[in-house]
Amino acid sequence: MARRPGVGGTSGGSMADVATFTAVEPDGAPRIAVLDILRGIAILGILFMNINDMGQSLAASFDDIRHLGWSAIDQVVWWLREVLAMGTARALLEMLFGAGMVILTDRFATQAEESVVLRRYFARNIVLLVFGLVHVFVLLWPGDILHTYAIAAMVAFLFRQLRARALLFLGSSMAVFFLIGGGLTYSANVSNATDVHRVEARARAGEGLTPADRTVLARRAARAAAQARITADVKARIDAEDTARKGTFATWAAQQWATFTYTEGQGFEGLFVWEAAASMLIGAGLYRLGVLQGLRSPRFYAALALCGYAVGLPLRLLEAYEGTRFDGAPQISMATSEIARLAMTLGHLGLVNLLVTTALGARLLRPFVAAGRTALTIYIAQTLICLWVLYPPFMLGLYGTMSWTGLMLTALIINAGLLVGANLWVRWFRIAPVEWAWRSLLEWRALPWRNGASTLS
Repeated sequence: MARRPGVGGTSGGSMADVATFTAVEPDGAPRIAVLDILRGIAILGILFMNINDMGQSLAASFDDIRHLGWSAIDQVVWWLREVLAMGTARALLEMLFGAGMVILTDRFATQAEESVVLRRYFARNIVLLVFGLVHVFVLLWPGDILHTYAIAAMVAFLFRQLRARALLFLGSSMAVFFLIGGGLTYSANVSNATDVHRVEARARAGEGLTPADRTVLARRAARAAAQARITADVKARIDAEDTARKGTFATWAAQQWATFTYTEGQGFEGLFVWEAAASMLIGAGLYRLGVLQGLRSPRFYAALALCGYAVGLPLRLLEAYEGTRFDGAPQISMATSEIARLAMTLGHLGLVNLLVTTALGARLLRPFVAAGRTALTIYIAQTLICLWVLYPPFMLGLYGTMSWTGLMLTALIINAGLLVGANLWVRWFRIAPVEWAWRSLLEWRALPWRNGASTLS
């Protein structure tokens, strides 16, 4: 398919140009520029979420963010990251996986029967799963998302033939699972706290305590003891991680593997797959409605951005506030966090698609097309730069030396270099290295990778 003018082309910058511009990969897979812009922004955004776990303790990122530095500027940086970006790059990638599922399976369906479509799509994700496990156990990144997305994509595939609104309903319903589960936990915590306050008030007033009151106090003591054990365990894990990752290659590797197995043992993988599959279904529905790929009106995208931010920003501000109280009080954001994540992602989606309706916006966003076309390679490159150059106990050995501010500035510099590199790469090559390896394995042949090479070679 020939290139069209617009983003990634040679001229222009209108919404029509951006939305309809396509390119073809060496294996015949089509590309749509708006999707590549979104993918490029998302994959670069992922580093802002990962670098704190690469350059500092991963356990601390989840359990004690102050361990990564808590100066005034660190707090400002953390708040900006938490409110504007937390989880949105991941959600956007998940939605794009859903869109890719529709694009690829529809393409396969024009060439073969249903059993062949299923086999080819599952083979694609099994290879991606293997890549993800190599990322974990060889490149030593326990925060890998490829294996999770591969599993989630195979789950989402089962529902791909639903109509757009059914896909949106199913994906949203799955997301509500987190709202219900978190809401029930929050309600129980509030109820427990209320009971304790009531009994303590009665005790201070000199009133006699009933057996039920004593049961409340006994449960409070048990919860306090359990929390103390958890706090001690968290501190021990942070200290062990800091020691191991400043030690030798062997201690570092063992720690990274232990972090991954600990996460798996806690059952988090099931939640990650559920979350990703839900967002993939939402993405598939949005693609079928023409929303993801920029086929709706500027007014529509303005409304989408406004509505997304109107819901997401207040919830995110509340979540950040609760996350910095450090008082152990019940947090409603444990119920609303997934709604906030999806709302902010839709706000970003609307804003990007609105920007590409303008010549200036399209021109500013054009470089991200290259990042989207090389997203898998960029993702692996982020790991190689951070885990194998900046922060391992060999090479530069900078683990534990940067606070939130330094980590985010480092991510910005790395991403700038990767964005320039991606644009230089696509001038000369048709496909990025990791994408080439993935698709060549699927095609059982070495795909052409230089611009101008025959797709039949």
